[in-house]
Order: sequence, then structure tokens, then C-alpha cells
Amino acid sequence: MRKIPSSSSGAPTTGNSRPRVCAVSFLNTVPLVWGMLHGAQRGRFELSFAVPSECADRLKEGAADIGIVPVVELARLDLEVIEGTGIACRGPARSVLLVSRKPMREIRTLAADTSSRTSVALARILLAERYSVLPELRPMAPRLARMLETADAAVLIGDPALHVDPERSPFEVWDLGAAWVELTGKPMVFAVWAGHRRLAPARLAPDFTASCRFGQERLDEIVRAESARRRLAPELVRDYLTRNVVLELGQNEYEGLKLFLEQAAALEAGFAGRTDRR
Repeated sequence: MRKIPSSSSGAPTTGNSRPRVCAVSFLNTVPLVWGMLHGAQRGRFELSFAVPSECADRLKEGAADIGIVPVVELARLDLEVIEGTGIACRGPARSVLLVSRKPMREIRTLAADTSSRTSVALARILLAERYSVLPELRPMAPRLARMLETADAAVLIGDPALHVDPERSPFEVWDLGAAWVELTGKPMVFAVWAGHRRLAPARLAPDFTASCRFGQERLDEIVRAESARRRLAPELVRDYLTRNVVLELGQNEYEGLKLFLEQAAALEAGFAGRTDRR
């Protein structure tokens, strides 16, 4: 999987300027960019941070050349995927949660974290497949109490989800990564590095892989720095980055990605058809 065409276009960096890279501001991306921040890749890129949905928008608007792109956006952006690294899971994701104040079969309204697009699509796929429900979406900021005041359930991703303790929550908490793997037998890929094709970003894959491995080899540094900065227990940060998040992607991950994109497209087509009939 290398190129996914669409009608959108961007304005990549030209001349001798450093490629502008937009990375996700959540904990799961820290090891991916550790080399760009502290290692041999430092200074090779103009690095900025945003939530996943904004990373995609910056690429679309030409404000970034390369980004960690929510995979559901690949169908609408004219990008080349940089293979080898990304954000995935092979079981519980821990940071992609559906929190419900009602039984899953009774969900009719879903507060959708505006930071996320892939995870909201994943929630819709899983609710439709497992419980035959397709709730109305209500995009909202990721504040759980407020979300559950106005909807039956909420999708939370990233650091806000890490601040929810599934074992102690008074609500039903569904780990969407685990649910996908259980349903399909395939990993779930949430985001990949991708860039404007005219930049030929695939040639930069060795830099992105080296940055990721640099971070994975310095996990103690990351745990110390990020647990304090994000107000998360060091044990949670370590477990999350070693047991939940998959950062190096192989054939099985790309097969899972292909399956997810097919199911997301089918669900969207079905939803559009249902709306037309109304």
C-alpha cells in the first residue's frame, strides 16, 4: 500500500526547505518522533504538533508536507504513505475507548471526539457489526462528563482516554482496538505517516524508522519525561507504550488497514443510502 489517490492536492515544500512534518500531540506519537527531537534526525524536519484531525487538515490545506494521518482520511487526500511506522494495536489499544451510560444495544446518540475521525469510524463499524445500531453522531470536545450529558455514549482517544480508568469507571467502557482485533483477527492501524506525492516522501522512510527505533531504545527517558508532563502514572505510560501501542508496521498491519478502509467505505455507503431513502 503506497499511494491512495483522491481529488485533493496540497502545496509541498519546494527548494531546499526542510519538510514540514505535523505529528500528533498525544503520548502514542512520542517514540515515533524522539529521534527527530533528540537523535540523528534532529534538524532534518520542521516539526509541529496537533491532534490527529488537525494533522490531516494541515496536509489538505498545504500547511504541512508530511503528517501522521488518521487512516480514514487516506481516501480523500492525495498522499503517499511512508511505510514502516505508524500507530496500531494488536489487542487492547487502551487509548481508544467507547464509554457508554447505556447498554450498547440501546445507544442512539454518540458524542464523537473532534480530535478523532478514524476512531469514530471504528466505533460505528463495531456498533453496527456487534449490536446492529448506527447512532447519530454529535461532534464534541473530549470532555467525558459533558459528552455523556448530551449523548448516550462517547468516543475518547489519546491522552483524554488514558485519564479514564476502565476498571473504576461507573460506565461501560469498550476498548475499540481489542474489539476490532476480536472481530477481524487483524491488527487495527489508526494512523500512518504520509505526505504529498510531489515530495516523494517514501524516500524518507529510513529517517522515520530510525527516529522510531531511537525512541523505542530510550523508553526510560520517555517515561520519565512524559509521565510528568502529561500527569500520568509512570507505570501506565510504560505499559501503554510497550503492551498496547504498535509502532513498527508489517504485512499483517497493512492487511488490517486495508480491511478497515473497506469496511469504513461500505458503512459510509450504506449510511448514505439509508439517508437517501428517507
